[in-house]
Amino acid sequence: MTDALFLLDTDHDDVPVNSDELNAGWRLTLPSSVRRHAIQAMRLKDSDELQLSDGRGLRIHAVLRDAQQGIAEVLRFGKEPQPVTRLALVQALAKTGHDEQAIDMATQIGVDQVIPWQADRSIAKWKAGRTDKKWRQVLESATEQSRRSWTPQLDDCVTSKQVVAICKRACVHGDMVIVLHQDATKTWEQLETGIAKLSDTCLKDGRPRTIYVLVGPEGGISDAEVEAFTKAGAEVCVLGSNILRASTAGPVALSLLARALGRFV
Repeated sequence: MTDALFLLDTDHDDVPVNSDELNAGWRLTLPSSVRRHAIQAMRLKDSDELQLSDGRGLRIHAVLRDAQQGIAEVLRFGKEPQPVTRLALVQALAKTGHDEQAIDMATQIGVDQVIPWQADRSIAKWKAGRTDKKWRQVLESATEQSRRSWTPQLDDCVTSKQVVAICKRACVHGDMVIVLHQDATKTWEQLETGIAKLSDTCLKDGRPRTIYVLVGPEGGISDAEVEAFTKAGAEVCVLGSNILRASTAGPVALSLLARALGRFV
């Protein structure tokens, strides 16, 4: 069984884990939040192994030497690079928790970037700050659950007009925007050639590029929005004959992308 992973808040926790200074055998005191989770909640004890990460690629394999005092010894460590072909989810806000379910699953699948979208007909709850905090908690929890060393980047909430700008920038930089829409005529299979071409280009020149998956609100994306995104260069497709919930559509598309990009073997 893979050792449990715990995120370190290096901006606030007093834990010096600069990878340039780490050495095998080095001992560190776990911050209180990690100690509560690892020792009190998960009941790890002396000699149990665990993983630690800063959420920015650092992965530390350690062993508990004194669970009561929260002392762990570094066994080995490394810095993991981000994928050259990145996956981003543009997820419309929802009032039933479906948006949080979507980003939880997307993180477990391997999404690299999450962009909240306040679509024309979605609820305006982001400005209160509660959603931002809640989404960060979901992303961090899912990162630990999936044993990832990179926590997905959470961007500021965007409007539909700003999504159009994302589509236009994608055309300039060689990225791809895929809009999931139940009334689209193009199928996922028809996009696979373009996805493979983008991936091959990234591998050849080493320049990072992003594939964006855009999921609308529970009421669907309006015809005007679909037209604006298409004119800006987005690809609009349907995943299948079944109509998926807002919490499901993005993760399904990301799973297909992860398989196509070789992340799932």
